[in-house]
Amino acid sequence: MRFEKQVDKSIYEFHRYMSKERWSSLWHQLDEVQRLKPEKVLEIGPGPGLFKHMAAALGIAVETLDFDPELKPDHVASATDMPFEDATYDVVCAFQMLEHLPYEHSLKAFSEMVRVSKRHVVISLPDARGVWRYQIHVPKFGTHPFLVPRPQLRSPEHTFDGQHYWEINKRGYPLSRIVSDLTAHAVLEKTYRIHEMPYHRFFVFKRP
Repeated sequence: MRFEKQVDKSIYEFHRYMSKERWSSLWHQLDEVQRLKPEKVLEIGPGPGLFKHMAAALGIAVETLDFDPELKPDHVASATDMPFEDATYDVVCAFQMLEHLPYEHSLKAFSEMVRVSKRHVVISLPDARGVWRYQIHVPKFGTHPFLVPRPQLRSPEHTFDGQHYWEINKRGYPLSRIVSDLTAHAVLEKTYRIHEMPYHRFFVFKRP
């Protein structure tokens, strides 16, 4: 399949793209990757390139891959056919990227991420299930945020909007299916939604 460019790079202008919620998501990206203590990281779909620059400040070397040369990635290539040997990078990551591919192609891209990773794959995906956000403050123990799923009788149907081909918990894409399909390629260590941006669900996988 030949992939078409979906958005112009101008979409990544600061006030247009980087909301406070996205900054929170970036914090979790950096937190999860640095916990794995990698020497060499590959990011698929770098967007405005903030993850790479922030990771560099933490001493983490990140290379980027995208098929759009205007984003100036380190490697111009398809995520479904990466030009790397097996186990080239300690950690391979893709944040809010796989949903930009038709579902079967996103699974191919994920299998490629696992192939070129030595140890871990870290991703985030959009989760459309509505939640209520709460937090409890306990003296001496601090503040503890938590999410409560909103009841829903039926999952909403997803319509391609020019960018997202699918989203978690849209009709036909329950979380159970996503986990089952991804764990066919790697071992799931954890998944969670972030309190500041519940639309972003994180997954950390270990290469089998």
